[in-house]
Amino acid sequence: MTQPSFSGYHRLAIALLALALCSAVVVPVYAATKYTGGSPAFSAAVNGVNEFSPGQEATLQVLVSNNGISSLKQLDRGVIAPEDLPTTAKQVTVGLTSGSNDILVKTDPQMVGSIQGSGSQKAVNFILKITENATAGEYQLPLTIQYQYLRPIEQETADIFQFTYNSAKDTIPLTIRIKPQVKIEILESTPEPMIPGSEGYISFKIQNAGPEDGRMATAKLIRNGKSPIIPTDSTVFLGNFPSGGAAECKYKVSIAKDAMNKTYPVDIAVTYTNREGTIVTSQSTTTGIPVYGKTQFSVVSSTPKLAQGSDSTIEVQYRNNGVVTVYNAQAQITGHSPISSTGNTAFLGDLKSGESATASYEIQVDSGAEAKEYLFDSKIRYRDAFSNSIESDTIPVAIQVDPAGSGSAGGFPGVLIGLIAAIVIIGAGVVLWNHHRSGKMR
Repeated sequence: MTQPSFSGYHRLAIALLALALCSAVVVPVYAATKYTGGSPAFSAAVNGVNEFSPGQEATLQVLVSNNGISSLKQLDRGVIAPEDLPTTAKQVTVGLTSGSNDILVKTDPQMVGSIQGSGSQKAVNFILKITENATAGEYQLPLTIQYQYLRPIEQETADIFQFTYNSAKDTIPLTIRIKPQVKIEILESTPEPMIPGSEGYISFKIQNAGPEDGRMATAKLIRNGKSPIIPTDSTVFLGNFPSGGAAECKYKVSIAKDAMNKTYPVDIAVTYTNREGTIVTSQSTTTGIPVYGKTQFSVVSSTPKLAQGSDSTIEVQYRNNGVVTVYNAQAQITGHSPISSTGNTAFLGDLKSGESATASYEIQVDSGAEAKEYLFDSKIRYRDAFSNSIESDTIPVAIQVDPAGSGSAGGFPGVLIGLIAAIVIIGAGVVLWNHHRSGKMR
């Protein structure tokens, strides 16, 4: 069989195929660009307000800028293009600290990732607490930026590139300002004795302990949370309230009915016009005001004794054990079988702390009542200094029932026997006196 022969056309096709296969061999990329100089260059600035007041908690937003510019690059060489530029900062951590006890930074350092060069920015927020005792002026807060960046190296072979990174740390000072402000200091607090459900006045002497002069100032008493002390007249006009100056103010308050015998907080703040003509309010100052327990009464007289089947008037003496004067007090007793009362209300009048008054009650004892001691409920209703009507807690009253004809004190038989005995004694005395005089005359 005859072998096929290659024509000139076939030889050309084979040559082109061989050339194509040779071109597929991996060779260095001649169009790559390589940067061999430059590094990150950071700056930082406060974005927004950088002026705060004592006692304020605020968010400080900081703009971190990478202004790094590449200083040298190579073109059209047999190199591999790196994935990162020397000006790119990687694994960036931003932290803010304070060198003063007046400013507390409440946010930990934050990771923000990578920041490229040529002016790229990232915003980082920090929460600051300005203490109430912070003095006015400027404060420098160090902002620390930690990062890594690519270190330029020579490529040893055409197809191998080794990535090497440097670690770096920059510290940039940030400036914030503390505004001068009126600061309230309570020199004296003089409350009237107050009890649950009543009203009263509290007098204060306050001082401006801050560096700012307050113009057109007003002092306001503020309820502290759910405190049972509730201001009813809460604002007092002070006028000019200069730094170091003092003023007196008086407020009317009401006391909730569920208040207990303890000290409760109230707040005072001053609203004023500052040196810039802006109306501002100072940080509030807290002080404690004592509230006494509900006025208590007790029975201080002896236990009245009544006979079975008697109809008598008893006297019960009450004492005001509280700390405030009660006005127009009335006592009332509640009877129950086998003892009843027709005249069960008595007027006591005004009672200062520690004073006593006597109530008279008309009591009827059934003839079948058991001879023993009985306890009855009584209450006193009164008015406070602001004419609020208040009812006391229950006050127990004891009554002793004795057998009929036993001469019990407080019952009609007992009173009658006592009266007869008194008449007999007086008569005997008169007889003896006359006999003595007649003996002398003889």
